[in-house]
Amino acid sequence: MLTKDELASIRVLQELCEQDGGFQLKLNFDMLENRTGKEKEDFFHYEGGKLVGFLGIYGFGNKVELCGMVHPDYQRRGIFTKLLEMGLEETKKRNIQTILLNAPTDSQSAKEFLKNIPCTFSVAEYQMKWDKYKTELFEDPSVTLRPSITREDLEAEIQLEVSAFGFKEEEAREFDLQIRDNNKDQNFIIEADGKTAGKMRVAELDGEAWIYGFAVFPEFQGKGIGRKALSRVIKLENQKGLSIFLEVEAKNAYALKLYESCGFRSYHSQDYYQYQNYISVS
Repeated sequence: MLTKDELASIRVLQELCEQDGGFQLKLNFDMLENRTGKEKEDFFHYEGGKLVGFLGIYGFGNKVELCGMVHPDYQRRGIFTKLLEMGLEETKKRNIQTILLNAPTDSQSAKEFLKNIPCTFSVAEYQMKWDKYKTELFEDPSVTLRPSITREDLEAEIQLEVSAFGFKEEEAREFDLQIRDNNKDQNFIIEADGKTAGKMRVAELDGEAWIYGFAVFPEFQGKGIGRKALSRVIKLENQKGLSIFLEVEAKNAYALKLYESCGFRSYHSQDYYQYQNYISVS
């Protein structure tokens, strides 16, 4: 588990890197704050007692994402290469087959670094923020949200991970159990006319609400249920005075259109590169 001092140091370094580079890093603080300590997932580099380099591993079922940073004054010294080597070595121990390297689209230093890494571009992801002045919500009393608490709810979530996000069932089960056991997020079941139709997870942190894992069963799609459920959670989080965010892959045109129709606007993007496993980065 990460200590409060370690989390604070990561935040300070992130702010320095973002201000210098004019981009936004995706460090998944909701996951950093809920590390179990069972596996090595975070790698640090200190100079003179100050954190100047960090890399995190983020597991999502059958894949992991790696994202990190180096203080602007300490770049081009091989620090990030060493951090990445340690992170990749850890993924080999777990026999992970899909490794994605995450880099802000606007980071020129990341693009230059990745030219020397055996990887290929995989997908772009938009980070979106809800604009209350450019939105029309679609609420309907027949579509509701309730906490996910029962065994049946967990099984529904697992099936949604499989159908919507390509998880294998055992990976989805492990992932969802980990979220339930080690996460303070709100897990919701979407119901339509009293039937389980989908799910979503909401993380509240530092005045922000992030929507994750939003999925609807195929048989309930195309009926406006997703839009109505999203509208409902937007209203709930807006009433708390929170800014509302989510992420969507650029190639997912249907989801992108849905989010835009509910008032979300893109403000940053991240690029993901698939690492060609087990080739040295030295």
